[in-house]
Amino acid sequence: MARPSIKDVAQYAGVSPKTVSNVINDYEHVSERTRAAVREAIDALGYRVNIVGRQLRRGRTGMIALVVPELDVAYFTELARHVMLEADRRGGTVLIHETGGRRERELAAVSGFDVQFTDGVILSPLALLPRDVTSRDSRLPLVLLGERTAPRGTGGVDHVGIDNVAAARAATAHLLARGRRRIAVVGGALRGPQGTDRLRTHGYREALRAAGVPFATDLVVPVPAFHWQDGARAATDLLARAEPPDALLCLNDHLALGAVRALHEQGRTVPGDLDVVGFDDIEAARFSIPTLTTVAPDKREIARAAVNLLMDRVERPEEPRPPEEYTAAHRLIVRESSGG
Repeated sequence: MARPSIKDVAQYAGVSPKTVSNVINDYEHVSERTRAAVREAIDALGYRVNIVGRQLRRGRTGMIALVVPELDVAYFTELARHVMLEADRRGGTVLIHETGGRRERELAAVSGFDVQFTDGVILSPLALLPRDVTSRDSRLPLVLLGERTAPRGTGGVDHVGIDNVAAARAATAHLLARGRRRIAVVGGALRGPQGTDRLRTHGYREALRAAGVPFATDLVVPVPAFHWQDGARAATDLLARAEPPDALLCLNDHLALGAVRALHEQGRTVPGDLDVVGFDDIEAARFSIPTLTTVAPDKREIARAAVNLLMDRVERPEEPRPPEEYTAAHRLIVRESSGG
């Protein structure tokens, strides 16, 4: 069965197609009687607005895309809520897309999913390459979250993140001040792309250097993913070593809470035997036993900056503006897992 058109609605309501369009776009100069007749026709026929067609006529859809690796990771779920609130404040609607960290899905996002049903994209990439960003259609505004994947100066691409080096340095300094010396970095990386894991590992090394504590490569522990079970496995493996660590710096709260569970099952106390620190300040960190010390990025500020940067480009495409780098605030919240 063919999809009903504006002409079908007009014929059903006994008005012109232009009048139907005026009702759909909520123009003022339509009588209430006519408006009611058109709405009755829309309901009766099951007519739906053609979003792509509307975009072609008006140049905008009123929708932006938020593209994240995993909605199962609480940080992204909490961030999405803030992005939706900020977009609503600017009169926009958010479509949320999950990539699973797959490059082909991230490529689809930076090209507007090939159907151009969004005015712009906020993307937290994992697999995207710098050339993927520079070769995209620059007419689609793009804001990257997390670590930069676009060369500096790429047109139409803004970046929002935190100072990951400083954040990890502060968390490590806190553990060192508590007398911890064998601090393992769960989720850390010494090689590979310049991502969050490498930057936070760099901050950790800076704190060790400042305190005169030798760096040991075996205390940097990569993980397959940043999930609860990965933190639990890493903690279990670390405890089995001849010289186990006395603290864990976990690069997200899922890893940290998984590690705390594994330590409990091994009969180790937190913070007695080991201190544990996470990243992201997800809601579960405030309700775990013990409550979790964590680095808290200002998710509301990140969302506000990302939406504002994107919407400014969407609403004023004719105004050339250089790419912006926005660094949001973060703070270390000390809780029970490290003596708070």
